[in-house]
Amino acid sequence: MSQSISRSSSSSAGGVKAKPRAYPFYLGGCAASIAALFTHPLDLTKTRMQTASARQGMFSLLVSTFRREGVRGLYVGLTASLLRQMTYSVTRFGAYDKLKELTLQNNGGRPLGMVQMALCASAAGAAGGLAGNPADILLVRMTSDVNKPKEQRYNYRNAISGLVRMTKDEGLASLFRGLGPNTVRAVLMNASQLATYDVFKTALLGTGYFNEGTALHFSASFMAGTVATTVCSPADVIKSRVMNARGSGDGIIKTLRKDVGKEGVGFLFRGWTPAWMRLSPNTIIVFVVLEKLRLLVDYTRAETKHGDVDRA
Repeated sequence: MSQSISRSSSSSAGGVKAKPRAYPFYLGGCAASIAALFTHPLDLTKTRMQTASARQGMFSLLVSTFRREGVRGLYVGLTASLLRQMTYSVTRFGAYDKLKELTLQNNGGRPLGMVQMALCASAAGAAGGLAGNPADILLVRMTSDVNKPKEQRYNYRNAISGLVRMTKDEGLASLFRGLGPNTVRAVLMNASQLATYDVFKTALLGTGYFNEGTALHFSASFMAGTVATTVCSPADVIKSRVMNARGSGDGIIKTLRKDVGKEGVGFLFRGWTPAWMRLSPNTIIVFVVLEKLRLLVDYTRAETKHGDVDRA
């Protein structure tokens, strides 16, 4: 990802460059919300595969969902997905950019190294995982409700009503169910998505075959999405199962032991294909849209600056 400071810089009357302005912190959440509109059916399919008691094929599940529930059924839980992006993604992107900016200031003029970017991304991921945990629970429950017997379903109408009901019925502590695996997943996701996007982008620019633009952003985000899917799969599966449980649940360790004993270690990568098919295009859309939003901010600032000069 490009630096969180504007590509354009202004100069003062004395010729001294002013400090570049940071991009709005919410751009990452906006880009992620736009991506969710396109990839939610795959997210729904992935979660249903992860929480199902029996193995299911991705395409057969996607088709059966469409036949049984129509297009609307493919977007069950969309409100929770959007709420998640505007909590989790807003926090992780904003924190990552801020942490990179602070690290650069203490880096003696040197560019950030891969380890530094990974540490910034990991810390931002932990913050995002905490901020987005309630919405993540709602997303898992709303998308996988169909896997439960009718009398055990949550039947949340939307994310807000689900949040109210969950707090009322299960207490405030329920908002932090699965926080451990969710935070681990968020740390892994950010280290393997945000940091590797920056690394791949720099590496591709270094080949001489790429220039700053859509082709570069597409290629770097595609590779980052593939890495992130593989790294995050085990934590994602465990998170989904813990969050989908009623009451106090069995806890992370007991859930892991029980499921490994019953299904083998391979269950940790269940839903990898829809996860990859969802995360790769999601990563591509997020970063391409984010770069375009930043260009729009640059253009708006330049127009405002020129307008101020003309009026002067």
